[in-house]
Amino acid sequence: MPKMKTKSAAKKRFSFTATGRVKAGPAGKRHGMIKRTTKFIRDVTGTMILSPSDAKIVKKYMPYDR
Repeated sequence: MPKMKTKSAAKKRFSFTATGRVKAGPAGKRHGMIKRTTKFIRDVTGTMILSPSDAKIVKKYMPYDR
C-alpha cells in the first residue's frame, strides 16, 4: 500500500498539540481592520483550538502528523 499524501495547504495552516488537538489561526485578521471592532481584533489574536468536528476533517488531510 503506498503512503498517503499530506495536503500541502493543511500543513501550512494547522498544527497539533501534544494531546492531539488541532491548533489554527483565527480568520478575519488579514485586512479591513478599520471596520472591525477593537473587541473583535483582541479576540482573534494568537491561535485557537478547533472544534472536534473541524479537527476530524483536518486530521484526514494530515494522516501522519499526530
